[in-house]
Formats: sequence, structure tokens, C-alpha cells
Amino acid sequence: MRSAVYDILPLQVRRSLVKFGTDLSIARRKRRLTIAMMCERLGVSKSTWQRMEKGDPTVSVGAYAQALFALGLGTPFAELADQGNDEQGLLLEAEMLPKRVVPPRRSSGQGGAL
Repeated sequence: MRSAVYDILPLQVRRSLVKFGTDLSIARRKRRLTIAMMCERLGVSKSTWQRMEKGDPTVSVGAYAQALFALGLGTPFAELADQGNDEQGLLLEAEMLPKRVVPPRRSSGQGGAL
């Protein structure tokens, strides 16, 4: 049975996943690793690895992250949505800053100096 994710996945995202899967396959073969070796390192079945090399969107992101790590490609998910690199988020945050800052008012019940 086909997952509903295929029906709602934007074409650009689908294409990027297919490219990602192809890149995983090429990286594996450059390192002279067999599919069986990758399955053992990741703890996934052969069919799951084959789906990963096709860029299947139903494979868990954890499996993809583990594959990158096993291939020596680091942990790119750590920087993928890093707040410091989120230019749009930083702009939105800057727009919400107040134009001026007014100190809080003291209530009349508090007397005396600080």
C-alpha cells in the first residue's frame, strides 16, 4: 500500500530526496562498501537501505542521519535548521523588536528609593 506522503510531497522535495538517495549510493560505492555492510552498520534491512538509496520519504530521518555518519559525512542535521543560520527567522525577530523601551512603572504602594 502506498503512503499518503507521496501524494502531498512537493515535487521539489521529492526531487531533492531522490538526489540525496543517489548521493548516498555513490558515497557507499566510492568507499567500496556493500549493501550488506551498510545494513549491518545501520541496523536496517536490505529493503530499507534500497529504499534509502532511492530517496524514499517514508524512511525515518534517523536512518538517513545514521547513514551519513556511517559514511563519514558527519552530522549535517545539527546545522540544517540552526537558529543562527535562519536569516528569515532573524529578520522576523528583528521586526518584532520594540521601537523604544519604557522602564516598568512602579506601583504607588512601593515607596522609598532604590
